[in-house]
Amino acid sequence: MKKRLYALVFFSLSIATTVNAQSFIAEGPWRGVFRQQNGTEVPFNFEVKGKTAATAKVFLINGPERFAASGVSQKGDSLFIAFDQFDNELALQIGDKKLSGALRKKDLPGRTTPLDATFGETYRFADNGEKPAADISGKYDATFKGRNGTDEKKVGIFKQQGSKLEATFLSITGDSRYLEGVVQGNKFYLSSFIGGGAAYYTGTFDNSGQITGTANGTSFTAAKNAEAALPDPYKLTYLKEGYKTFDFSLPDEDGNRISLKDDKFKNKVVILTIGGTWCPNCIDEAGFVAPWYQKNKGRGVEVIGVQFERKADPAYVKNAMGNFKKRFNITYTEVFGGLADKKAVAESFPALNTFLSFPTILFIDKKGNVDKIYTGFTGPATGAYYTQFIREFNEEVDQLLKKDAI
Repeated sequence: MKKRLYALVFFSLSIATTVNAQSFIAEGPWRGVFRQQNGTEVPFNFEVKGKTAATAKVFLINGPERFAASGVSQKGDSLFIAFDQFDNELALQIGDKKLSGALRKKDLPGRTTPLDATFGETYRFADNGEKPAADISGKYDATFKGRNGTDEKKVGIFKQQGSKLEATFLSITGDSRYLEGVVQGNKFYLSSFIGGGAAYYTGTFDNSGQITGTANGTSFTAAKNAEAALPDPYKLTYLKEGYKTFDFSLPDEDGNRISLKDDKFKNKVVILTIGGTWCPNCIDEAGFVAPWYQKNKGRGVEVIGVQFERKADPAYVKNAMGNFKKRFNITYTEVFGGLADKKAVAESFPALNTFLSFPTILFIDKKGNVDKIYTGFTGPATGAYYTQFIREFNEEVDQLLKKDAI
């Protein structure tokens, strides 16, 4: 009798263990759909690798990019996918190859966007069977209507293969990163999601290369133009008359004061970036600068990242900057600049004529003089523009390294 009882208990525990082990979501491709307040449905794709929450990694898919979530955790039938750099998480209930829940702010749980997700679906926008009316690949002069009545000029880059479409929009402050979608008839649909707010673009086009569309509720028009261009990013931000050098005294994540006058930076070429851990284009910038510094730090060059954050609370700042360092394996110096406000940045750095964009990059020579300032960041989604930026970045550093020190 006892042997039967022991066997039954062992069998029951085995079943429970198996059920618990299988209660994590299916490994592989998923398709999610955000349901916005205005009724718009914004799709996104992600992939799960790993069979338990403790070992799993989640990657958001946008065109060629696989953007890793910060972490995954599970409590019973509730799944949490964190995006630390945006203070966001997906809070989801696990069903049978289904997920339902919301994107929410960790510190503002009332701000949510509901969503559902289905396992095994690899498409983004549903195919309605309508063939594209044309190939809209190319460059475009785009004008976005501002909420305050002012227009913003951008350059649109579209790449179409069949009905599949990838795009990005460049502005003087950066780019819209990887947008992915479809062309159906004379309409197109694009979306992207990396853990912040979901982006959604849609529009119509005609035979003359004219586009009329909306981007997250903002209307825009675009005209095909192979020569479309923006102002020179090296001429938008500069030092005021009377200034040659750039200095500050700001705390690192542990509260230690850092200055360009410190011995570490004397007789060195210094690349100073002004950004924030929450900023998508700053994420792209760190993805370039962190490995670049590892390869070039022995040449007499240093990097300082000045981070402006959503909150000034020391514990919050330490956590945000620490997570950012870990994500990109940052080994250069990082300091806290203050709250993420463009006016506050301009006030903190009075030598600048203005401050237009997170990020902004300053190139400082061995004597402490500012040689060039690059406004914004053209990331990998911009293709040739990104290649050009990397070439110019390296040429500028090489040129500064050749100059004599003090």
